[in-house]
Amino acid sequence: MDMEGLRTFLVLANTKNYTRAARELFVAQSTVTNRIAELEKELGVSLFDRTSRKVELTTEGGKFRIYAENVMELTESSLAEITSAKRFDNHLRIGSADSIYEGHLALQILKYRQEHPRDSLRISIGVTNHLLEQLQADMLDVVFTYLPLGKSGYHSELYKTDALVLVTDACNEQFRDGITEQQLTGVNYLMCNFALQEVGQYIRKLFPRFHQFELEIDDCMKIVPFLLHQDTYTFLPEDMARPYIERGELREIPLLDFSTPLINSYIICKESAREMCRRMFM
Repeated sequence: MDMEGLRTFLVLANTKNYTRAARELFVAQSTVTNRIAELEKELGVSLFDRTSRKVELTTEGGKFRIYAENVMELTESSLAEITSAKRFDNHLRIGSADSIYEGHLALQILKYRQEHPRDSLRISIGVTNHLLEQLQADMLDVVFTYLPLGKSGYHSELYKTDALVLVTDACNEQFRDGITEQQLTGVNYLMCNFALQEVGQYIRKLFPRFHQFELEIDDCMKIVPFLLHQDTYTFLPEDMARPYIERGELREIPLLDFSTPLINSYIICKESAREMCRRMFM
């Protein structure tokens, strides 16, 4: 099983068209056909269902796609690490949830780079579950997530604790003096779960059962544009909301008769890299 075959499979899986796949790979269409046929022969399964109009992955093809993506990612990152060995003292692959990166990690990494210019850093932004999968597949060295990993061979440590604040556009005059829990259920609330488990569940329980939110998103960094210049509301981690508040774009609304739980984020790495990660980020 060669890398060109895997690469061709992934391109065809994305384009779902032999002509476009060949164009993207700069090869003849017959080359794409032959590579896929060789791959299917080697695996003993059909990877694609082919009709006159489109190409779709089979069930086996969908499973193989996950394997192929992991192999390509691991191969490319490993080769990059090998070729950079002469240029850099250390090479570290970092994964982080978007809001943790924006609220805490970005400035810390900037400071680290200034102090260690001969170290190479590769940063991936993603959702918690995917980051944990990549860490266990040895595609990342350290991750920053909202969930700890209780698995032998890995070290999870509390990274930061954030308060949760209710925010709205700075020009929105409603609830200047604060808001009650009952009043909150009547506003245009935008739901951001951002994989916080009990925190996300707590917010949902503030609203009636089966409440349909106007907008729901799993990354709180992407919800900010829907707050600006509108009479909408959401909870954000305080450290992430603070720059918007200081720039006069958002404002915090005091909570009058209820409070919110704290948000814990974690740094997770292999036990063998525990001291290195603590030295760099703690």
